[in-house]
Amino acid sequence: MDSPSLFVFSSPLLRYLAFDSTSFIFAMEPAGKRRFSPVWEHFELISPQKVKCLVCSKVLSYNNNTSTMLRHYRVLHGNEETNQVEPGSAEKVDLAELLVDMVIEDSQPFSLVDGSGFKKLMKALAPSYVLPTRQTLKAMVEKRYKETKDKTKAIVAKASACSLTSDMWTSINTDAYLAVTCHFIDETTSLQSVVLGVQHFPEAHTAANMAFMKTSLMSEWGISDKVTCLVTDGAANMGACARELHMRHTICVAHTLNLLVKKALDQCPELFHIRANCRKIVGYFKSSTTAKERLTQMQVQMGLPVLKLLQEVETRWNSTYLMLQRIYTLREPVGAALAGLRTDLTPLSAEQYRIIADCLKVLEPFNYATIELSEEKKVSGSKVIPLLSMLHHSLEEEEIRQLQTPESTSMVEFLQRQLREKLNQLQSMSIMFLATLLDPRFKKVGFFSPSKAAEAEKRLTMECAAIMSRTASSTSSSLSSPSSSSSEPSQSVGGSKLWHHFDASVHQARTTNVTANATVEVQKYLGAPNIPRVESPLQYWESQKYTLPTLYKLAVSYLCTPASSVPCERVFSKAGEILCKKRNRLSPKTLEKILFLNKNE
Repeated sequence: MDSPSLFVFSSPLLRYLAFDSTSFIFAMEPAGKRRFSPVWEHFELISPQKVKCLVCSKVLSYNNNTSTMLRHYRVLHGNEETNQVEPGSAEKVDLAELLVDMVIEDSQPFSLVDGSGFKKLMKALAPSYVLPTRQTLKAMVEKRYKETKDKTKAIVAKASACSLTSDMWTSINTDAYLAVTCHFIDETTSLQSVVLGVQHFPEAHTAANMAFMKTSLMSEWGISDKVTCLVTDGAANMGACARELHMRHTICVAHTLNLLVKKALDQCPELFHIRANCRKIVGYFKSSTTAKERLTQMQVQMGLPVLKLLQEVETRWNSTYLMLQRIYTLREPVGAALAGLRTDLTPLSAEQYRIIADCLKVLEPFNYATIELSEEKKVSGSKVIPLLSMLHHSLEEEEIRQLQTPESTSMVEFLQRQLREKLNQLQSMSIMFLATLLDPRFKKVGFFSPSKAAEAEKRLTMECAAIMSRTASSTSSSLSSPSSSSSEPSQSVGGSKLWHHFDASVHQARTTNVTANATVEVQKYLGAPNIPRVESPLQYWESQKYTLPTLYKLAVSYLCTPASSVPCERVFSKAGEILCKKRNRLSPKTLEKILFLNKNE
């Protein structure tokens, strides 16, 4: 056989070196690309349509462009210089980041990039952009998670004190999850909320198991010695978990109000019967298209805005309030619609509507209180005592006293008893009464009992004096000479017995001065006028940071406590959107990362 013939092509992409009758031998060199794309420094062309990463040895497909290589290297190996390697690459980087944002913010699945409609949209908007695979998109999300977690940890590490909320959730796959959120006041005196974790919890829901997981989270985030309070629902295992962790524990006030009002509604037989009838009526209009259309026609004919009936939800008392409020508002069109329909349902009587109207007057302030105490981005823990006090006062107003129906009168008496009991409990909890006293909107005026306000003032003065004493001790020890810290300091200046009385007198004078200084600072704060209720207490403390330095430290510690565990419930609401029927195979680890990014970015 003749020796192989040699042919050389002038193509910048292919240099054909040699062939014989049975095979091709290729040596492909991207000569043109090498001049413009530094990404080739990290990849090797191993076949006409394959390249190998020189860092991790992963083989990628190659189609005469470097988009896949660029994306792989940026996501997995993070070289900043590859973010600007090609004309138009900055646009590609932005699109990749926006795609990750879309998955996180809109709860989109990774398979989004495989959808034909989405591909058509992207081709029309950015023809040159090569969509990543779902695996690459997941890697991009995981990289974002690591970056965001590191940044968030750095922010949390600067907090001097924080409070936690915690709750449990069961997914559609019957998997249990434990969520923990952290709330603190940062260096700019702004309230911050962070999700520490939403972790899969396959173990038994015992206090010991929950305490172990929370201890691990606090250790990971470096806040083990900074937590001032744990807020949970009223479940027994949650309370036992707080005792296991030796933490101050408060029960979510939203849950407390929920239980209180539900008991008030259930203890009246006639009202229980009315609610049952309302649920049947609402269910009928929601399940029958004919009835729904009939109700709409009646509202239009009567010149009323078209509204839908609302159904009661067992776990939320204010859904009962909203159901009764809506059915009372639509009493005339509902009655007219039922009269023209073939149904066994009996419309509510005039007397029953009168009972509903009276109950709505009683419960309206409780609805407003539940909404206000569920705020996450505002100081709320300090509102608990004043708000419950205002609820108690609302039940003593003339309008409520004039209610005539026995059902409403019985409800008012029950709620008054329960509120007095809860207020006595809360006004005895240091985390609550100190937060109220340190809120410049409320101070001593926010307390239900003047005697409890006086006790809170004494406790605040003691806490203030303790901080001043620690500060003075640390300052004196730092200024003392090395010889003064020796094992026998007194003997070097004349013997301990000789100077014992003098040293004791100096210590007593120092203690007296610290207490006096603390009293002066507390009285200066309490003597100033309360700021308007609609103003921010944190802005006040930012302005008083140097005027009332010790009280500022206490305010940062106590005003970060939320009134409820609603922040955790909002996390689980988002978890329910993400872990749906279409995404029921999402792993717990991936779910945690997406939720972390959704809530913390």
